[in-house]
Amino acid sequence: MSTPSDTSSGTPSRTSAAGEHLIDSAYAARRLLVTLALMTLGGSSMYVVAVVLPAVQAEFGVGRADASLPYTLMMIGFGVGGLFMGRWADRAGVHVPLMLGGFGTGLGFIAASLSGNIWWFALAHGLLMGLLGSSTTFAPLLADTSLWWNKRRGIAVAVCASGNYVAGAIWPPLAQHGIETMGWRNTYLALGLFCGIGMVLLSLLMRQRPPLLQTPVVGSVQALQSQRPFGLSLNKAQFLLCVAGVACCVAMAMPQVHIVAYCTDLGFGAARGAEMLSLMLACGIASRLISGAICDRIGGLRTLVLGSVLQGVALLLFLPFNGLVSLYVISAMFGLFQGGIVPAYAIIVREYFPAKEAGSRVGAVIMATLLGMALGGWMSGKVFDLTGSYHAAFINGVLWNALNLSIALWLLWRVKRAENQPA
Repeated sequence: MSTPSDTSSGTPSRTSAAGEHLIDSAYAARRLLVTLALMTLGGSSMYVVAVVLPAVQAEFGVGRADASLPYTLMMIGFGVGGLFMGRWADRAGVHVPLMLGGFGTGLGFIAASLSGNIWWFALAHGLLMGLLGSSTTFAPLLADTSLWWNKRRGIAVAVCASGNYVAGAIWPPLAQHGIETMGWRNTYLALGLFCGIGMVLLSLLMRQRPPLLQTPVVGSVQALQSQRPFGLSLNKAQFLLCVAGVACCVAMAMPQVHIVAYCTDLGFGAARGAEMLSLMLACGIASRLISGAICDRIGGLRTLVLGSVLQGVALLLFLPFNGLVSLYVISAMFGLFQGGIVPAYAIIVREYFPAKEAGSRVGAVIMATLLGMALGGWMSGKVFDLTGSYHAAFINGVLWNALNLSIALWLLWRVKRAENQPA
């Protein structure tokens, strides 16, 4: 079935620079591998902070909500930074913000390792690792990848976004091992050096600007769709996608941020929780690749609806089951069910909005999803502090997921109604 982007995927356009490269080319494939590595390094801090939460809470003597604050500030910085980094990448090329991201990530880990209280630790995550670091390796790279591919755009964006979950599969067990053997401070120091230097070096391979896209003829179907996505104004459509992004990620944050602490409270230990988080995100890799292939067949909006339904099912399963084996199984299911949701937003933006604004508009939606992760991480900790249990926090996640699904279904209804109207 066709998507709005199909109308513009004819003969690939070329860059005007010497040594020009084609869309869907071998160069685009090599660039995608570099992008995957950058996403893996840049996403490290998002998952390591969840693993270190119990140790930081014990050392600084704070409550669960305060111990969740570094993650919350980092996700806020991650989201806000992504908006500005996306605009910067649209103008100067993605390699410029990526280099800054390498320095921000490296210095953030190092500063956090030297922190003397929860506030210093939290600011290192929010300002350095979030605002200046990880923000450069998500929204800008998703938008950049979408501009290098037409025929397999969905799977390419999925491969790019999988780096975020590769980070989730790799870093939690490594961080937990480091915490147990040399302490969390030395672990943070080692991560800062490795990830920071690696990101700076890889950014040098991303200096080529994306090919110039073919400009749709004024009055064509693609031109009209990009100016009236879902039959709405650009700003209204953007706002609804942002609300949907917040809602889905408030729900998503509950298991991802608190699974280690949840397992500790149940008596299974932090190591088991770190394994579940790693399993969850490893399954998310498969989910993102599968969802990318589905996107290429049914479009981003329908893929979002599918992912939202499945994520809601997985969240409901956490309520009646809390045994060790069942938690491993549900964690794997949660990863398989929700992994394709966030990349679907990048595909939706590329399908329904002007291509020249891809960086800034993808950045805005990703900012919303990360604000949702930040809000969800803090909110779940606060609900735990108030109730002494995560049961109500899971219910809260289910309700937010229902909001996301209702928006996605409404947008899909508007698209289908427009398709059924006479030309």
